[in-house]
Amino acid sequence: MERRSFLRGAVVGTSAAAFGFTLWQGAASAAPAQPGAGPYGTLGAADANGIQLPAGFTSRVIARSGQKVGSTSYTWHNAPDGGACFTDGTGWIYVSNSEINPSGGAGAVRFDSSGAITGAYRILSNTRQNCAGGKTPWNTWLSCEEVSLGYVYEADPYGVNAAVQRPAMGRFKHEAAAADPVRRAVYLTEDETSGCLYRFLPTTWGNLSSGTLQVLVAGSGTSGSFSWANVPDPDGSPTATRNQVSGAKKFNGGEGCHYANDTVWFTTKGDNRLWELDLTSNTYSLAYDDSLVTGGSAPLTGVDNVTGAASGDLFVAEDGGNMEICVITPSDVVAPFLRITGQSGSEICGPAFSPDGRRLYFSSQRGTSGSSSGGITYEVTGPFRA
Repeated sequence: MERRSFLRGAVVGTSAAAFGFTLWQGAASAAPAQPGAGPYGTLGAADANGIQLPAGFTSRVIARSGQKVGSTSYTWHNAPDGGACFTDGTGWIYVSNSEINPSGGAGAVRFDSSGAITGAYRILSNTRQNCAGGKTPWNTWLSCEEVSLGYVYEADPYGVNAAVQRPAMGRFKHEAAAADPVRRAVYLTEDETSGCLYRFLPTTWGNLSSGTLQVLVAGSGTSGSFSWANVPDPDGSPTATRNQVSGAKKFNGGEGCHYANDTVWFTTKGDNRLWELDLTSNTYSLAYDDSLVTGGSAPLTGVDNVTGAASGDLFVAEDGGNMEICVITPSDVVAPFLRITGQSGSEICGPAFSPDGRRLYFSSQRGTSGSSSGGITYEVTGPFRA
C-alpha cells in the first residue's frame, strides 16, 4: 500500500469543527483503508448508556425524541438524523435533522462554554424526511429532503432568521451537502441506487438563491479522472437530474459528504464504500470498501454519515452493521471508535464535533425501541487527538 502524503492546513467549509486538519492527498494512488489497531485502543464494556468506548472517554444523553431537552420547553424531534456544530459566543450549537415525512425539519440545542444545555428550539418546520445536510462557511445549515424531487433548505442555526427553500440546488433525493470555499462550490449526494454526485456553483458565493447545478462525469471504474457537466434542468421534471447528462457517473446510494482542504469524501451505502475526490488533480478513488478488506472481517459496514477530526481522522457512522462509529486514520487504518449496544434496530446519524474538537455529538435514530419516536442524541467527551 502506498502511504498518502500529509498536508497540514486550516479547515474551511463543512467540517463539523473549524480547526486544523492533517489531510490525505494523492487520491488516485492510495489503496483503500484496512483494519488495524485504532489510535484510541480497544473498546471497553458498555457504560450506563449502553455505549462501548475507549479508555478515557465518557458519554451522556443530550436529548430523547418526544421529551423536553434538558430544562428547556422544547420537545426533541423524532428520528434525529444529520447534524453539525456551530460556534455561539463562548459556547456552541448542535443542529439535528428529523427524518420523518411529513413535517420533518430540524432542531437545535445550545450549550454554554462548560457544555451545559442552555436552550433548544426549532429552526426548520413543515418539510419532508430531512436526512443529512451540511454546514456552510457563512454559518447556516443546509437541510436536505430525502424524497423524490426533494429540496435543500437553508436554515439559521441561531434561530433568528426563517429558513429558505433553495430550488436552484436541484430537486432530487437529496442526502448530504459539503461546501468548498476554494472552488466556491457545494457538493451534494443523492440517495438513489443509481444516484449521482453533484456540485452547485452559486452565482454569488454566500447566496444560494441562484447558480449552476453540475454533475460528476467519469468512467465506470473505482478510480480515475473526472469532470463536471451542467445539469440542463435542475428541477428534475419530467427527466430526473441523474438521467439528464450522458456519462454522469452512477453511485449506489449516496450518503454522507465531507470537505476539507481540496478533498471531498462521500459514502455510498449500497456497496459500503467511502469515496475520495482529489480536487487539485480531478481524480477519484476508494478510501474504503468493505469487500476489499483482507485478513478478516470488515470492521465498517452500513457506511452512512461522515465527519472529520482535528487529527485528520475520519469518523464514519454505521446504518445498521454493529452500530459503530469507526475511525479511518490518515495512515489508512480503519477501526471501531465506539459501539452502541442493545439498539440493533437503529442507525447512527449526525456525527459532528464541537468547535474545540473535544466533544462528539451523534444520534441513534430509533434508539432501543426501533421506532422513530425512540431517537436518542448523545455526546461523547474525551481525549480526541489533535
